[in-house]
Amino acid sequence: MSGFRRLGETKVHQGYAWHVVVGEFQAPDGATFTRDIVRSPGAVGIVPLLFDAEGNPSVVLVQQYRPPYERFVYEIPAGMRDVPGEDTAEVAQRELIEEAGLRAGRLELLTEIYPSPGMTDSVTTIYLATDCTPAPVDRHGPEEEHMELVHLPLADALAMVDRGEICDAKTVTSLLTIDRRLRTSDG
Repeated sequence: MSGFRRLGETKVHQGYAWHVVVGEFQAPDGATFTRDIVRSPGAVGIVPLLFDAEGNPSVVLVQQYRPPYERFVYEIPAGMRDVPGEDTAEVAQRELIEEAGLRAGRLELLTEIYPSPGMTDSVTTIYLATDCTPAPVDRHGPEEEHMELVHLPLADALAMVDRGEICDAKTVTSLLTIDRRLRTSDG
């Protein structure tokens, strides 16, 4: 790690899913420094990719109220890894059903991202869901109970990214990755 070393950490807050620590580190020149770190079990995001009869791709997003931003945010279905030991593919299937009312016939690992590496150790694992069939939704909490499903052509979702209407990092990353993958497989 280029001479950086973690010397230790002190837990300052324990929440339901996350906890906050103050970590002490040593730089390559020997200087010590501290950083606040949110320890997280991570999350899983799922991109339901559908195709119409002509083969045009579309995606299903959720529009959900996010208290930190005090606004509704467009996102791919996603959820915390809050069941110890649960495989990320299981989390993906569970969250897709809960939030979007879809069951993936096929799940493929798309990518993993570090959503905010300056403040958390969280990793978001993102899956591509295809061959989706309807399933009953099972939403939890007021934000999910009031979320809306948004089914739109992939091209429209990408235009929303370009216009700054989709700002969520996992969603932007996912949409751009899928678009690149589809363009590469066509050419």
